[in-house]
Amino acid sequence: MTLNSLSDLTGFDEIIDARAPAEYAEDHLPGAVSMPVLDDAERARVGTIYKQESPFTARKIGAALVARNVAAHIQAHLMDKPGGWRPLVYCWRGGQRSGSFALILSQIGWRVETISGGYKAWRKLVVEQVHNQPVTAKVILLDGNTGTAKTALLARLAALGHQVIDLEGLANHRGSLFGGQGAQPSQKAFECALAMQLSRLDPARPLILEAESAKVGNLRLPAPLWAAMRVAPRVEIAAPLAARAAWLTGAYADITADPARLIQTLEHLRPWHARETIADWQTLAEARDFPPLAEALMRDHYDPRYQKHRERSAPPALTLQTESLDAPALDRLAAEFPRVL
Repeated sequence: MTLNSLSDLTGFDEIIDARAPAEYAEDHLPGAVSMPVLDDAERARVGTIYKQESPFTARKIGAALVARNVAAHIQAHLMDKPGGWRPLVYCWRGGQRSGSFALILSQIGWRVETISGGYKAWRKLVVEQVHNQPVTAKVILLDGNTGTAKTALLARLAALGHQVIDLEGLANHRGSLFGGQGAQPSQKAFECALAMQLSRLDPARPLILEAESAKVGNLRLPAPLWAAMRVAPRVEIAAPLAARAAWLTGAYADITADPARLIQTLEHLRPWHARETIADWQTLAEARDFPPLAEALMRDHYDPRYQKHRERSAPPALTLQTESLDAPALDRLAAEFPRVL
C-alpha cells in the first residue's frame, strides 16, 4: 500500500514492524508490534558481509536468518490468528525484510500488505505534519507560576470536551529540572505522537496547550508549533504560594520519596544560587520537610524567572484566581475556562 496521509493505517488487524529492535525502539508506527526478521546483531552481520564480502553471500545468510526468525514469530505469536486476519508489515524501506515476512504470511492465506517505502515513507508524512505545516487550530496557552496544577487542569479540560494536547505527557517530562519521569521518547517518537494528534485537530475549535519553553526536557518542539505558541493568548492560573507548595509536594511524590535523588538534583541549581542557599534547601530535603522546600524553590528560583519571562510577553488575556488547588477547585477552574478567546 502507498501511504498518503497519517490516517491511512485503519482497516488492519495488526501492524508488524519487521525491523531490528534498535530501529523499533527509536521510533515506530503507532500501535505497531515488534517482530524483527533480523535482530540487531544479525542485521549488523549481514550488512558487514554485504559490504566487505559479497552481496550474494549476504542475501543467502540473510534469507536463512529471516526464514528462521519468521518461523519463530509464527509459532510464538501468530498461531491463533484466524483465516481472515489482515496484517500490515513494514521495514525500513519496504523492501526485502517486510517483503519476505509478507510472502510467508500470504502463503499461509492471510491478507497481508506491506508499506511502499516502509518506515521512511511514514516518517516523511510525520515531518511534513510537524515541521512543514502550520497548526490548523487557534492555540490558547494555559499558563501560571510553577505549582498551579496546569497539567491536572489540562486533563480536566480534555474530559470536558475541550481540544487539548498534553505536550508533557507526550514527552514523558514535567518540564522543569525536577520533571524527569524516566526515559523520554526519542525526538522521532515524540514527533510521531505529536503528528498524530495535530493531524486530528478540528480547525474550528481552539487548541489548549500548557505553556512550555521551546524544549520539554530534552525534546524540541517543532518550529510551527512553537511559533503558534509564542503568539497565543494566555489564560493564567493564579494561586497562593502555600497552595502551590501543597500541590507540588503531592504531584512530585516520586521525587520526595527519594530524598537522595532530590538532594542531588538540587546540585544543578548551583550556577544560580549561593552555596549557603543550596545547603539550606538540601537540609530541608534531607529532613523530608517538603512543603517549605517547595515554597523556597518557587519563591527564590522559579517565580523570579517566570516574572522575567512575563515582562517580555503580552499580559494574559484572562487570569483565573483560586485559593486552593484541590480537586473541587480544579473542577471549578475547568468549568470557568473559556471556550473561545
